[in-house]
Amino acid sequence: MKWTEIDVTTTSEVVEAVSNILMDEGASGIKIDDAKDFENLHDGPLGHLGDYVEVASLQHIEFGAKVTAYYPETIFIPEILPTINQRISQLNEFGLNPGDFTVKTSEVAESDWATAWKKYYHPVRVTRFLTVVPSWESYKPQTDDEKLIVLDPGMAFGTGTHPTTKLSLISLEQVIRGGESMIDVGTGSGVLSIGAKQLGVGQIRAFDLDDVAVKSAQSNLDLNPVAGDVEVAANDLLNGITEGAQIIVANILAEIIMPLIPQAWNLLPENGLFLTSGIINKKFDEVKAAQEKQGFIIVQTLKMGDWYGIIARKPGVDD
Repeated sequence: MKWTEIDVTTTSEVVEAVSNILMDEGASGIKIDDAKDFENLHDGPLGHLGDYVEVASLQHIEFGAKVTAYYPETIFIPEILPTINQRISQLNEFGLNPGDFTVKTSEVAESDWATAWKKYYHPVRVTRFLTVVPSWESYKPQTDDEKLIVLDPGMAFGTGTHPTTKLSLISLEQVIRGGESMIDVGTGSGVLSIGAKQLGVGQIRAFDLDDVAVKSAQSNLDLNPVAGDVEVAANDLLNGITEGAQIIVANILAEIIMPLIPQAWNLLPENGLFLTSGIINKKFDEVKAAQEKQGFIIVQTLKMGDWYGIIARKPGVDD
């Protein structure tokens, strides 16, 4: 099969938003080359696997980011390109700056697509306890408390290394005590559900608007036996969901968090936790104020670069 590659060169700030746009338009896979992913790398054994690597020798973008999407020949590219350009240009309206972005296309062989990201993607310790590992890497935990999240980035919306995903995983790590029920809204690659299961959460239901995302999440869940009982399905936020949970987590854009706030409030019990990320600094005050107006108590805010995460709690009888 012939494939078309669409490369979007833009800012690190909009990597996840652009990835979602490209997947919405029918992409079968996403590869991300983000300069920020290499800022904290140092010369030495990469991924604790023993191969000494000099960071300067790794091929990667030096500034900003490039999001690459792969489309099968069944999709007529000239038809979707105007929509992709328009949606990226409109990100400014949501407080995200795509910069002077470019969108380019080229043909690619299927074998090249299947291996394109492997030279960029290695095990990364993203929190104190959680390490994201690509599905083809042989990696053993370095400490007794290290837990693995195995992902196939050929299917994933994110590799777990973007600040918004890290903030979500850090938030989960801070609040999980074991056995809680959880809803993962906008699950994407399923990374948060897998991480939550590794941290001890009980029942998890994961939702995403897009069927492609649901398939992606299920494929990644299947790579992690600990997440074998996670229920994943297509759904528009929490519309129509009547069964609540003790934790609701959402790593999505601020504009999508806003209508989610009352939905989460209605489904959380007293002292239930609402964890949100994907909030760009320009939108943080607005999202925080909306949660407080709803009645949530802001327990903690987290920041990484230009991104914020919020841990909020629904009040209990002692409040």
